[in-house]
Amino acid sequence: MFYKTPKLLQAIYPKLIWKTAESIQLTFDDGPIPEVTEFVLDTLAKFNLKATFFCIGDNVRKYPEVFLKAIEEGHKIGNHSMHHLNGWKTSTSAYVKDVYDCQQEIEKLYHSKKKLFRPPYGRITRAQIEELIPHYEIMMWGTLSQDYDKNISPEKCLKGTLKATRSNSIVLFHDSLKAKKNMSYILPKYLESLLNEGYTFE
Repeated sequence: MFYKTPKLLQAIYPKLIWKTAESIQLTFDDGPIPEVTEFVLDTLAKFNLKATFFCIGDNVRKYPEVFLKAIEEGHKIGNHSMHHLNGWKTSTSAYVKDVYDCQQEIEKLYHSKKKLFRPPYGRITRAQIEELIPHYEIMMWGTLSQDYDKNISPEKCLKGTLKATRSNSIVLFHDSLKAKKNMSYILPKYLESLLNEGYTFE
């Protein structure tokens, strides 16, 4: 179990983005979905902060109104594949097609010159990276909240995430039903704590 991404992993995949220059970047995976994503948006608005939402294409298709709410409130959008495939268990051609299918769904409602992609589970092969890197900035993370783990208490989740956060961290939360309990508890407290300590957010 770890909250901070090992430096060795970052060294093995240097083409991927693991950290920011100087400010914390908040990211949320697996949405958009009603209630949970909306809670995140309301919380971010309360603290006047922006984030990047790595969206599953199938959820964008199902819940376009939630997706549009994130856009209207000024947040960035990234691709998290159409069906949340595990790259280690998926052929390169099938994986890349799933990413492009998600992009088509996103671009029905949102266009950006800068295309971002985050591999589900963080699992992606070198061949898949080579196929996608000409078209996407592939963003990983430096701090993993582990909000999805039901075996971790909300209190422990908050403590671990705060301890792992650095001034240049890309921090990963999830706006999913699985993460709802922990994320809903830790997100407001996490943001309040870091702002009180003087951290800045991208």
